Amino acid sequence: MPQPSQDDKFGTADVRIETSKNDLDSAGEVVYYVDGERRVYVPGGYEERTLLRKIDMHMFSCVCVLYLLNYLDRQNIGNAKVGGMAADLKLSSSDYSVALLVFFPAYLLGEIPSNLILARVRPSRYLPAITLVWGLIATLVSQVKTKEALIGIRFVLGFVESGFFCGVLFLLSSWYRKAELAKRMAFFYSAAILSGAFGGLLAGGVITGLEGKMGIRGWRWLFIIEGALTMFFSIVVVFILPDWPATTKWLSSEEKALAAARIKADQVGSLEQNIGSWKGTLSALADWRTYLFTFMYMMIVGAGTITYFIPTLTLNLGFTGNKAQFMTVPIYAVTLVMELCIAYSSDRHNERAFHIALPACLAGLMYALSIGVKSHTAQYVFLCFGFAGTWGALPIVLAWAPNIITYPNEKRAVSQAFINMVANLSSIYGAYLWPANDAPRYVMGLATTSAFCFACAISALVARYLTARYPYQFDFDKWGTGVEADSERRSEEVGGDEKARVSG
Repeated sequence: MPQPSQDDKFGTADVRIETSKNDLDSAGEVVYYVDGERRVYVPGGYEERTLLRKIDMHMFSCVCVLYLLNYLDRQNIGNAKVGGMAADLKLSSSDYSVALLVFFPAYLLGEIPSNLILARVRPSRYLPAITLVWGLIATLVSQVKTKEALIGIRFVLGFVESGFFCGVLFLLSSWYRKAELAKRMAFFYSAAILSGAFGGLLAGGVITGLEGKMGIRGWRWLFIIEGALTMFFSIVVVFILPDWPATTKWLSSEEKALAAARIKADQVGSLEQNIGSWKGTLSALADWRTYLFTFMYMMIVGAGTITYFIPTLTLNLGFTGNKAQFMTVPIYAVTLVMELCIAYSSDRHNERAFHIALPACLAGLMYALSIGVKSHTAQYVFLCFGFAGTWGALPIVLAWAPNIITYPNEKRAVSQAFINMVANLSSIYGAYLWPANDAPRYVMGLATTSAFCFACAISALVARYLTARYPYQFDFDKWGTGVEADSERRSEEVGGDEKARVSG
């Protein structure tokens, strides 16, 4: 047995799948090494549960706080708009839509390059660095004097933020097994939902309470305070956020090996990662699964653009002043509960398609019913459950994609970035679905959002059929990667004469 090495950050050199000489076709055991001692990975053991708690504590104390701040800095423009920004900068409905729109093309530009960079550097340095810069830019929004300046700084903000979200997704899928990912994606997404609730409370208090203090309008104080919070926490998380399974300093050598073995058991990053960025990109773009998940996510993200208009919708339901801000809170509270319940059920039953389709259908129905009713109370209730269904489906889509496209790491990184990048194009036209002249009914916005949700549900059911009929495999011969597969390596070790096979 060759001595394992510790050459790679994912720990694959220390972990392998072994079978007996007479049982080469079986799934085999996941074997890992600690100081040269051979050990067999046993799922659900005490050591694994202890390791998971340790990873969760470090991982989510960081990424959830940063994502909450990410969404605060991104969507506080909606609170600022109804808090006086539109009047001060003389923003028309079209101007506001442009200020929303320019964020997304810039956001799309950096995602794939950022993930390829992230695969080669330390996440505990790279992600906080991105956060620090966007926090500074968010603070500078408080200084804009014209609509042109607002549009320009929103473009820059989008470009800087582009690497954060897809980078966190790549990091999470490098640490957690398939059946663990949906609820953790939902927990991660819950930070965005909480940011909506927290953002409404903060905006209502800051815009009203600090109006005119030191000669500064309340909506400007909102950008100053939230941007400063982002910069502060970007420094704190440097000392807590994990890197990769084999390079995280606060893990022991035994914990590092076990972390790598866990991922190996799901065939996520199960082969030595040396295919390179270019081949990883080409192989991701050549896989029909990438486009299927992209369409599915595009539909639900398109529906999710309603997020930026929640304060406007509550204002048009008869709530005025800071009450319009505060009435956004129950919407996010209902959404948080439903999102977490859906995600926990998805992981518990190891099922993705119906956990996407059912909440998406609920959301589509709620938005459609909102068009036909005149009661503000009914519209508010439909908005609560429609928004909850939309956000309930979102994290399941993102958990499902890396469950299917599992390896090599470069392909997985590119596919996740591509799905997020292209899907967010829907946010560009989504910004124009809610023009002011369509108030107070917003028929176009509600009807289109409903259609997006039903399209997502249908695509999830199609994906369920296709991914079962055509299981994922990576053709190493076609891409000429020169990667030594587990099956090849174990065949040599047991002295088998059969030709080794690589399967997904």
